[in-house]
Amino acid sequence: MKANIRKSFLFNLGIILVLCLLLYIAFFATLKCITRHGQEVMIPDVRGKEISAVTAMLKQMHFEVSIDSTFEPDVKPLTVLKQVPDTGSIVKEGRTIFLTVNRVVPPQVAMPELVNLSFRSAEMLLRNNKLKMGDTTFKPDLAAGLVLEQLYNGHPVKQGDVIPQGSKISLVIGDGMGKNTFNVPDVVGMTVDEAELIINSNNLQYNILPADQSTSIADTASATVVSQIPLPLNDAGEHNTIKAGSIISLMVK
Repeated sequence: MKANIRKSFLFNLGIILVLCLLLYIAFFATLKCITRHGQEVMIPDVRGKEISAVTAMLKQMHFEVSIDSTFEPDVKPLTVLKQVPDTGSIVKEGRTIFLTVNRVVPPQVAMPELVNLSFRSAEMLLRNNKLKMGDTTFKPDLAAGLVLEQLYNGHPVKQGDVIPQGSKISLVIGDGMGKNTFNVPDVVGMTVDEAELIINSNNLQYNILPADQSTSIADTASATVVSQIPLPLNDAGEHNTIKAGSIISLMVK
């Protein structure tokens, strides 16, 4: 009886050892296939290429593709901006390649406040908000080098107005008081509207004061200029001169 049990135990043990050996051999025989050893591929550089062509190429190389999007105003829509893993990485077939592409429709952004900033600061703020610098013009003003106006599509745009990223913002920059002097224009006797046209055409500024401090002006635009500072002529009857950007005070009633 004991001899039979021992033979049965040894027989079963032998079977178990043989099975373990076969499994060991099978495991290492299939390990190369399971891990795709020898099927490694170098990631190509797909940045700057159109997404549909890139996707087709990567799938032909047996990669999976995951696509996300962002917006860069200076890049063509549907262009690959970023890839992970990076160019030149060695990976196995079947790996997922993560691509970031440029959006077709730009997102909206709130217009920042540029007025009274230097040109360099305004340019940096536009770039940080993914807005483009449009035309830059100069206007005689005491605030030399500072932004006087910000324009979108030729019209003033206020801080907080929502516009598409990538939009061009034009700036009007103060150019100091001007290098040349000219005769002070005579606007006495004109309405404020008429005087404003003359003053603006000479790149001057103005402020309005009531001729009589005890009264208020109901309609400033149609009020009449009764005096101005500086005057067109001095006490000797000669023309007073003024620089572009200077201020003329208008006394009206």
